[in-house]
Amino acid sequence: MLREINDRAAIEVLLREGPLTRAELELAIGLSKPATAQLITRLELDNLVMKAGVRGGGRGPRAQLWAANGSLAFVAAVDLTPHIADFVVADVAGIVLAEYRIPLPVHKGADVVGTFGEALSHVAGEAGITRDQLAHVVIGAQGAFDPRTGLLSSAPHIPGWLGFDVPQKLSDDLGVDVLIENDVNLVAVEEMSVGQAQDVDDFVMVWLSEGVGGAVVIGRRLLRGATGGGGEIDWMRVPDPATVDTGDVWPEAGARFGNLVDSPAVCRLAAAHGITAETAWDAVAQAGDRHPFLDDLARRVAGGVANLVAVADPQLVLLCGDTSRAGGENFAALVQDKLHELVLPRTPVGCASVQGNAVRAGALQSALATAREDVFGVVTPTLLGSRRPAVGEPLGKTPEALPNTRPAPSPTE
Repeated sequence: MLREINDRAAIEVLLREGPLTRAELELAIGLSKPATAQLITRLELDNLVMKAGVRGGGRGPRAQLWAANGSLAFVAAVDLTPHIADFVVADVAGIVLAEYRIPLPVHKGADVVGTFGEALSHVAGEAGITRDQLAHVVIGAQGAFDPRTGLLSSAPHIPGWLGFDVPQKLSDDLGVDVLIENDVNLVAVEEMSVGQAQDVDDFVMVWLSEGVGGAVVIGRRLLRGATGGGGEIDWMRVPDPATVDTGDVWPEAGARFGNLVDSPAVCRLAAAHGITAETAWDAVAQAGDRHPFLDDLARRVAGGVANLVAVADPQLVLLCGDTSRAGGENFAALVQDKLHELVLPRTPVGCASVQGNAVRAGALQSALATAREDVFGVVTPTLLGSRRPAVGEPLGKTPEALPNTRPAPSPTE
């Protein structure tokens, strides 16, 4: 039992840190020199670790480097949008082998499964493998995924993907294990893995771009809800606190939050303040600091965030998406000020820190988490994808929370 624990600890360190020498691995897992040498020999014989070159420098012999055997499994991750599908293939050690971006048809009646399969085969070939060698594929899409039925909802922008059991259909037709996850949930996964939320148990994310989305994480576990709609903040009803007339007429019950902060609404708000822009992020970039338009936009955003804070009382609120990036930390601070006028908790508001395509990166983290558990028996500090309840399993059964396995900081950090 102790040997298995040590083996898994060593593999987890190699997956997290990359190739290490025996001495570095010994220090990381706290074993003696002989015990670490035996561990490496054992893992090499089991084909779980492999030699990965040598580390030179200084006097004396060069030190052998050891790495987790990435060739034991391969995964793919995809950011699926109405405009482009962004693919990546990596080995189980997390080494990216190929990337591919291509527009895929998403209109109603399109052969979305066939064209997706062709693109997946192409990127697998670029990675030097075949499609059926992929252990797991995770797709990030804009919408809510119901793990009980496999159906996507709240996704009118990709109508061709609606009305059928997406993961089951893809898995059956393509011959690989496919999962689908909400795009903002995957951004939250990436933030938990390498971003601002690495040491945070409870936080919410608000995505501001062409549309609006959200993710709620409690105890380092995504809150998906009974039908996969957890975090779908678009449909919340909130009052419009704007100080100018945008020409909009809202229902007596309040405006839909998505209709207040999506790109067209933000452009109308900017126009009422004398700023002409085609997108919300252009409007925010033009405004600069301390413009009344930004005050009004921050009030709108804070009105929606206040509902999340009142229910979840998170440690942190993170803004992400094109509009949030355009405003940066200054806009996040403005939202924080407006939020604190509405709620009792002094919840900090910041910007998501992950650069590049965070949806695809989060999908890759999710796929790797599943593959690494299958291959190495280790659980990485990230999200294992949505799964459908087994036959006879209560729908309300609560999965185990995923642990934060990051090493504790040293006293000098």
